[in-house]
Amino acid sequence: MTIRDIQTELAKAGYRPGPIDGVWGRQTATALRAFQKDKGLSVDGIAGPQTLAALAALSAPAGTVAAPTRPPLVWLAEARHLLGLKEGPGAVDNPKILQWAEDLGQAMYRSDDIPWCGLFVAHCIAATLPDEPLPANPLGARAWGSFGHSITPTRGSVMVFWRRTPQSGLGHVGFYVGEDAGAYCVLGGNQSDSVSLAWIAKERLVTARWPNTFAPLLEGPTVLASRTAGLSVNEA
Repeated sequence: MTIRDIQTELAKAGYRPGPIDGVWGRQTATALRAFQKDKGLSVDGIAGPQTLAALAALSAPAGTVAAPTRPPLVWLAEARHLLGLKEGPGAVDNPKILQWAEDLGQAMYRSDDIPWCGLFVAHCIAATLPDEPLPANPLGARAWGSFGHSITPTRGSVMVFWRRTPQSGLGHVGFYVGEDAGAYCVLGGNQSDSVSLAWIAKERLVTARWPNTFAPLLEGPTVLASRTAGLSVNEA
């Protein structure tokens, strides 16, 4: 069941998920919580298996059991929705990036010249999983090494990498999309000054993390066709 499917079922049932646009926003999360409360489900705003089954049952013919469905990775959907967003040219800042910082209470972030890969990941997580604790310093890429819990790289996992050298303290963070034999395909912010896909060498991985409030899907690796793009070497 996709985010658009969830919004459609919520709207048909009389809840108010906002625009049926496939974007997981506050209105959709609020509508889902109201639905969960009415159905006697855990009110967590997450479209887990029980919630999805209850939503699917709304449209299932009488006497049938809706087929099980996988919960959408709402933070990854938000990241994909932002693909192509760029920081402002020269001294001009992109107001959307600055708004992320304001929403997260990161008043010290005042220019998109400051690396924003951690800010991008923080926005995607906070906007879609409001009960998920963020690192103490979400702007720091390497701080995401303490986020959630460790997991084998899989679709949607938060991928933390070192930059320059493993001991530099510098890093990069983004979301796992797939991999080939030698590199991970990462959806991240501040990659060529934009939200984009980049290939990063596997040897640079520090850790892969998963939200504590969202059950792992246990899908395993997503193997992509051999890449034609070169490896990313500096994401700042």
